[in-house]
Amino acid sequence: MKPNKFNKTLNNIKEKVELLSNSSFNCVLLNLYRNGQDSNGWHSDNEKELGENPTIASVSFGYERYFNMKHRENKSFKLKLLLKNGSVFIMSGETQKYWLHQIPKTKKNVGPRINLTFRKIN
Repeated sequence: MKPNKFNKTLNNIKEKVELLSNSSFNCVLLNLYRNGQDSNGWHSDNEKELGENPTIASVSFGYERYFNMKHRENKSFKLKLLLKNGSVFIMSGETQKYWLHQIPKTKKNVGPRINLTFRKIN
C-alpha cells in the first residue's frame, strides 16, 4: 500500500475534524461498507505506530449504521451509537486501551456508507 497526499476535499474535512478534536492528523483510512453485510469485528486501534492513547476521528457519509463499544474488562459497560450521514465520532485518551469497537452486520436494507478515520502515525 502506497500512501497518497490528501486531496483538496480530504484536506478540508481533515482541517475541520482537527478543530473539533483539538488534534492533528497525517493519515486517513477510507472504509466502504457496501451494504448491511459489510462489517468489522471487535477490535481496538492500538497499533504501535499510533503511539500511546491515540486520537482517532471517524467521519461517516451515506447510510447510517450502528457503532458498538464494549469495555475490555467489564463486559456490562457497553455503548451503542447510531452514526448518521455527516456524523463525527472522536475516540481519545485511553479509549483504545480499555475499549473494543465494531460496526456489526445488519439485516436492514441499507445502502453504502463511507467511513473516514483520521489518525496520526508517529
